[in-house]
Amino acid sequence: MSLDLRNYELLWPAALFASEGERVLRASTSAWEERAIWLMTEALAGTTAVADFEEVPSQTSVTQRDPWTSATFDNGQKTGPDRRDWFRELVSRATEIRSAAVPRPYWPQRHGSGISHDGTTPRDSRRDFARIVIELADSGYLAEVFGEECVDDPNELPDASEVIERRLGIPNLWPLSPASWDEETFYGLIEVFHDLVSRPRKRDWHNWNSCGWHHSEFHNGPARVLYRWKVNQLLLEAGIEYKLAAEGEDLGRLIAVTDDARSQLVHRALEDGPPNVAAGVRHAIALFRGRDASADSKRSAIFNLGRILEERRGLIKESLGRDEGALFEIANRFDLRHRRADQRGEYDEAFLDWIFWWYLATVELTNRLIASRGPASS
Repeated sequence: MSLDLRNYELLWPAALFASEGERVLRASTSAWEERAIWLMTEALAGTTAVADFEEVPSQTSVTQRDPWTSATFDNGQKTGPDRRDWFRELVSRATEIRSAAVPRPYWPQRHGSGISHDGTTPRDSRRDFARIVIELADSGYLAEVFGEECVDDPNELPDASEVIERRLGIPNLWPLSPASWDEETFYGLIEVFHDLVSRPRKRDWHNWNSCGWHHSEFHNGPARVLYRWKVNQLLLEAGIEYKLAAEGEDLGRLIAVTDDARSQLVHRALEDGPPNVAAGVRHAIALFRGRDASADSKRSAIFNLGRILEERRGLIKESLGRDEGALFEIANRFDLRHRRADQRGEYDEAFLDWIFWWYLATVELTNRLIASRGPASS
């Protein structure tokens, strides 16, 4: 079969939709269909995909399934693809589904009146962030920590404001009131909700007294991927030069935005290094790229990387020959590592950025040299 994907739009990253969809397909019980519908309801705009899915014959309507193919048979005759086949193709072609686009500016926005379309003002950014959190809460992403009301369960729910206060140290932040936040509260809430969200992979409708949906089978992994994706888009569109880290010691914390090349360097340095230096590299990166990183933090980050390079000095000398000394000369002459009286301490902070990226690139280079020589060298 070949699905017509032109009427579908993704509200999620394609990779996340594919991974959650593959997990749904691994389910062997009939409940997989409800999970598939819930996933499509969350991840795809509108109800078109769900309607198309429900028009396809269900697996329960066939009498025999060939275990070696996706074909179904009735009295020995092929009856065509079923819902599992349909959903499997949708998931496998996730990268072909276009992303839901932001509507083009309407008349008031094009002519300078109404709410700012691009969210460049701080208040708009806060309001847009609150909207993201409320939408996730409505989909059950905070039910694991905040609980859910039920007409059949009179137990008292946790105080959501106290849950946040225990983490952030600021009272009365729930319900959200973005107009009252200062910058530190705004950024703190961005980091707190990253740690609180958890995706419910199952939901059940409680009909009694119109109680509503109840969510279960929570998992924070996909929820945090989705949350970072949504919030980082918001920060980018608002011109805020921070993003939530997707890996490293500072996972889920706001970090300074860098270009793609340096982001890839950080990824390789975090993922490809030998275990004996991984913690030092993670700590150095977290010290350097934190939103509140000071000059002293950056010096400490350089110190951590310099220590790794000192341990690998023999490898560097073997690979670079006499030039290996140049790698350490600047760090030794300036107030970076040893803090001696004869070292220079007056220089622009941009120097720290340059030496950090130089050292991190060299650590990554030596990681590759070690990997190429096999396990014994590490």
